[in-house]
Amino acid sequence: MALRLLTALALFIDAGVHLFLAPGHQDAQPGTVSQGTLFLLEAGVAVVAGIWVLVRGSRPAYALAFVVALSAFVAVVLYRYVDIPAIGPIPAMYDPVWFFSKTLSAVAEGAGALLALTGLVRTGRKGRSDAGTRFPAGRRRP
Repeated sequence: MALRLLTALALFIDAGVHLFLAPGHQDAQPGTVSQGTLFLLEAGVAVVAGIWVLVRGSRPAYALAFVVALSAFVAVVLYRYVDIPAIGPIPAMYDPVWFFSKTLSAVAEGAGALLALTGLVRTGRKGRSDAGTRFPAGRRRP
């Protein structure tokens, strides 16, 4: 249960930071999506993943949490160090400065990815060990 709580907390911190930063990033070039809109989408997906992990703690829940946290972590680090131009409707989001909110989200995303990966490994082991259990004919698995 502690792993589920910590994974969800990391995702909720990620969501909170993105919700906090979104209003300041709503400007967009014509034909592109604003960075603020992307932040709101990230926050929404992080909240859904966090709630799912908290409620279920299943392998698919941890898989979603891992993808959400890792993709956000990779994005924040990549756009910190690499000046990537706009790609289709995705705006250029280069920001070469670490500040408190950005650092907090990066730490939460990195920790969330590691925690979700741990959950994936643990739920995978449990599933495999149960699969090999034999039950007498006519008896149902508990």
